[in-house]
Amino acid sequence: MTEGVTEISQSVYSLHQIILWICVIIGVIVFGAMFYSIFKHRKSKGVKPATFHESVKVEIAWTIVPIIILIGMAVPATSTLRKMEDTSDAELTIKVTGYQWKWRYEYIDYNGRKLDIDYFSNLGTSQRQIHNKEKKSENYLLEVDRPLYIPTGKKVRFLITANDVIHSWWVPAFSVKKDAIPGFINETWTKVDEPGTYRGQCAELCGKDHGFMPVVVKALDTKDFDGWLNTEQEKVAEAKRIEYEAYGRDWPLEELMTEGKKIYDAKCAACHMPNGEGIPGAFPALKDSAVALGDISKHIDVVVYGVQGTAMQAFKDQLNDIETAAVVTYERNAWGNDTGDAVQPRTVRDHKQQATK
Repeated sequence: MTEGVTEISQSVYSLHQIILWICVIIGVIVFGAMFYSIFKHRKSKGVKPATFHESVKVEIAWTIVPIIILIGMAVPATSTLRKMEDTSDAELTIKVTGYQWKWRYEYIDYNGRKLDIDYFSNLGTSQRQIHNKEKKSENYLLEVDRPLYIPTGKKVRFLITANDVIHSWWVPAFSVKKDAIPGFINETWTKVDEPGTYRGQCAELCGKDHGFMPVVVKALDTKDFDGWLNTEQEKVAEAKRIEYEAYGRDWPLEELMTEGKKIYDAKCAACHMPNGEGIPGAFPALKDSAVALGDISKHIDVVVYGVQGTAMQAFKDQLNDIETAAVVTYERNAWGNDTGDAVQPRTVRDHKQQATK
């Protein structure tokens, strides 16, 4: 266990050390007395066993002493646990949602100001490193494309849930580990005093790529965080403008293929494999598949809404219309599929609107 970088993590570390040494001292006394008695009163020395039947004083002693010890351990433990569960008076609220196998971060409010920042954090380690085709980086399997940003010196509340199966959001440096359960929201919090990058992982076995689901948190000083927040808000507005303009033009096949490959490698290759051949018996191939070569509307529907009862999750919240059009185009033209279809963002938009009627 590390000491961590927050007041709570340091309290947990101190509590752990205190209880550890209490247990060590008890162990030394108990086993010391036991081994001494065994050695000192061994049969080979002619020692005769005592014949007394009971001792009220001893029984009272070994009842009262453990009670006193447990109360002495419970008082600081209870105080620390109460602090860990107190999420009141938070200055920033972030909703954390676990997906197979990524995290979604939604910034809810900051000092009473409503926010509109919502993004996914995916594994940043390349597939080439994973398959030993490149040298592994220093933070192998502990790097992401978009970390979570929080301000220093501010109490940050996390609302933690899951979209599919049970996950667990764990950052050891904060002493934060909370289960993400579909249909439930668990609360926890942290307050980091020093800027830095802090790493964690999903701590609940959640399927094939459980080990490929890191957590990266960057703590910025308040001025830098406010700057990042304003920049992200501008990016959100710009993304909406670009998406709106995208509906009015025809995207060439080459441009869609370039963008689609990036999205496929980041979000689809883990299951369907970079070569599109999937994993027999687990994840179906897209190469020469009926979905990729068949009706475009059916293909869009599978990507947007998933396939119920299978591992194919819905990407409607993970991909915008441009990204959905690009990845569908890529899947219909990669690995020799060569349909020549260039699916347009407005086609995806129209499909969604039709599906909701």
